[in-house]
Amino acid sequence: MFSNVTRVEVQFGDCDPAGIVYYPNYFRFFDNATAALLSKAFQMHKRLWIEKHGILGIPMVDTGAQFFKPSRFGDEIEICSEIVELGRTSFGVRHTVFNGGEKAIEAHEKRVWVGRDPEVEGAIKPLPMPDDVRSVLGA
Repeated sequence: MFSNVTRVEVQFGDCDPAGIVYYPNYFRFFDNATAALLSKAFQMHKRLWIEKHGILGIPMVDTGAQFFKPSRFGDEIEICSEIVELGRTSFGVRHTVFNGGEKAIEAHEKRVWVGRDPEVEGAIKPLPMPDDVRSVLGA
């Protein structure tokens, strides 16, 4: 299935008092890496593919991570992201973080393709992913 690599230079503000990346910041990195993965797949910026497909976004409904090696201010990490599951309205992403060539983290996300629910004001609902989207993500 489709994959992409995102490089992130760890900034001072990403770190906790111990000088290592504060774990919630990894989930921000993963969110950006998922957007980069889909932007590469669709060959357009996230703002444009959201508009093109008429969706509100791809909210996360499940996530988790295993941490093996810390990253510190100034480290450049690589986030290897790949689609690992395609459902009718959802998809799974695996992120593997490498620091200095060593696996530092393995994380997962489950995301849902959503739009407005016309029957309930202000509500969102899962939408079936279009065939062209499924084709690109499954490539």
